[in-house]
Amino acid sequence: MSAAAAKPRVVCISQARMTSTRLPGKVLMDAAGRPLLAHHLGRLARCRTLDALVLATTANGTDDPVAELAGSLGVPVFRGDEQDVLGRFAGAAAMAGADVVVRVTADCPLIDPALVDRVVTAFLESAPPLDYLSLDVTRFPRGLDAEVFTRAALDEATASATDPTEREHVTAHLYRRPERFRIGAPLTPQDGSVLDQRWCVDEPADLELVRRLLGALLPENPGFGWQDCCNLLRQHPEWADLNGSVRQNTLH
Repeated sequence: MSAAAAKPRVVCISQARMTSTRLPGKVLMDAAGRPLLAHHLGRLARCRTLDALVLATTANGTDDPVAELAGSLGVPVFRGDEQDVLGRFAGAAAMAGADVVVRVTADCPLIDPALVDRVVTAFLESAPPLDYLSLDVTRFPRGLDAEVFTRAALDEATASATDPTEREHVTAHLYRRPERFRIGAPLTPQDGSVLDQRWCVDEPADLELVRRLLGALLPENPGFGWQDCCNLLRQHPEWADLNGSVRQNTLH
């Protein structure tokens, strides 16, 4: 088998829906002249390690605008059950012919393609091979999150998981079972820093911060990375206070 034939097909699947409990419709809200979802998908399109990008949304009519926006940007869409996000991911992975799946969420309009590439590369180059690897969400700002896992592990989780929490949070079945799946040590910032900040959008205060960052960064540097956000926040420390009281919903 040639090296090209042996390379696994890496598919990034982003999940999005309009019925967010804290900020309904957030993925289509405007920042710097475009919907948040358009910023998110456009940044992922710059990743160099991905063979495909898919949006997984629900079959609900309320998510027709989400599917339409993704389609207008050339991103294939898989639609499935609103509550069974795990099953939705498995369906999207099957549709796209994935061997390796990258999971991200559409409420992260500042996601950094270089960081996604870093975690994918580390996953693919790991010896022995891994079933699951992620960025360390306790060290990076929230909103850069990326998880990588095998299609085989995803399919096993889909077949086995019965806990509603594990159907809703796609990878919980994997990282809760280190005795069953090979879990890599989460990747940390290369400078050893810890940044307790929120760049994902769950509440109006988050949206205000993201609007300021995008509005300031895009005109000067459309291909900005996460460190550029850090530098800007050092110049405007009061911006980080905008959403400092918002709590993160997380299982990790």
